[in-house]
Amino acid sequence: MKLSVIILAAGQGTRMRSSMPKVLHPIGGQSLLEHVIDTARGLGAATISVVYGHGGELVRERVSEQDVLWVEQAQQLGTGHAVAQALPGIADDHTVVVLYGDVPLLSAPTLQRLIDDASHRTLGLLTAHLDDPSGYGRIIRDAQGDVLAIVEHKDASEAQRAIREVNTGILAAPAAQMKKWIAALDNNNAQGEYYLTDVIAMAVGDGVAINTVHPSSISEVLGVNNKAQLADLERAYQRGQADRLMERGVTLRDPARFDVRGEIEVGRDVVIDFNVVCEGRVIIGNEVNIGPNVCLKDVVIGDGVQVLANSVIEEANIGAGSRIGPFARIRPGTVLGEAAHIGNFVEIKKAIIGHGSKVNHLSYVGDATIGRGVNIGAGTITCNYDGANKHQTVIEDDAFIGSDTQLVAPVTVGAGATIGAGSTITKNAPPGELTYSRTPQQTRNGWKRPVKKQPG
Repeated sequence: MKLSVIILAAGQGTRMRSSMPKVLHPIGGQSLLEHVIDTARGLGAATISVVYGHGGELVRERVSEQDVLWVEQAQQLGTGHAVAQALPGIADDHTVVVLYGDVPLLSAPTLQRLIDDASHRTLGLLTAHLDDPSGYGRIIRDAQGDVLAIVEHKDASEAQRAIREVNTGILAAPAAQMKKWIAALDNNNAQGEYYLTDVIAMAVGDGVAINTVHPSSISEVLGVNNKAQLADLERAYQRGQADRLMERGVTLRDPARFDVRGEIEVGRDVVIDFNVVCEGRVIIGNEVNIGPNVCLKDVVIGDGVQVLANSVIEEANIGAGSRIGPFARIRPGTVLGEAAHIGNFVEIKKAIIGHGSKVNHLSYVGDATIGRGVNIGAGTITCNYDGANKHQTVIEDDAFIGSDTQLVAPVTVGAGATIGAGSTITKNAPPGELTYSRTPQQTRNGWKRPVKKQPG
């Protein structure tokens, strides 16, 4: 079966109260529209057409990496009119699937069932049963249970509004017949719009059976019209991500307080505490323990790593057996060797930290190469920026850096060297020797602290 997908994404979304087009608002770190495009691509569609309108140029700019056909709907005259803009570019022998750019959680298995129910003499229609169907088009059936038509809420009688089976707007039909039905639409209704839903009655009139399919979960067919609905679907999406990880053996201390905003790969016997956020591409090895309130973005974490509470790790590679935090910040370009320790209130930026080296307290290490077995004392700073350029600090194997040391780059500390506490190192320190810089300690006998003058 040849398949073409039309995604309707031209709505203004005024209830979002935002200058950003509705379909660009994110769920799980990806725009609503991109979720729908990804699902369509997973179906193996030959073409994916996106009908855009309000804020269209921004939509095209933000989703420019997607291989889709962009179709402008200059005037928003209804869903039927939107579909009409894209149909000319679709071959008659294709099956057309109509999706919506603000319905992001529809699954490929549900859509596949819908497509399987569409053929030359059938139309596949996705419907759902809602406790509160207000605002949705109602599915009208005859005494035998066959679908006759869809009536929009504003056009429905009181009896019809009591029906709980609703139209999701998502359907699959033969392209040639869809073109015929769309061309015959009129706007004689309460909204003065060309309704895609009127196609159902036309199909019935042509003797085409309407096969209905229901989603596995109601969240699959829920759309986003305001920020509250966006938040609800975010939680539904994140719960799905959490469930998939737990099925693979991950221990989540609180699945309701865990977010994936990208892709995640996780090994065996991983424990993740509450309020952990994973962004971009995150790879976690075996027997890793992630503490609470941790943010991970585009990181690779080796086996046996411990990340303690309130740490942030971004664009870094963490070696096996390392320990990070609490309250540590690992910035882009950092590579930690195996069994490295990065402690509380330590910031590492664009640095290579060797096997077994430790930066345990209140230090900043940036633009540096640190060897194996190095110990960096509390309050140490690599002074890597001269106001115009960044410079490298090199600390070789087994060096010991005393607390409250400033290493003014470019500078090298040799293997096995010791730097005395409170030093400012501006020249290379030789290997195996003690290097320090201190002014003599002095005491001024009889000195009095200034006293604030009293008024008057």
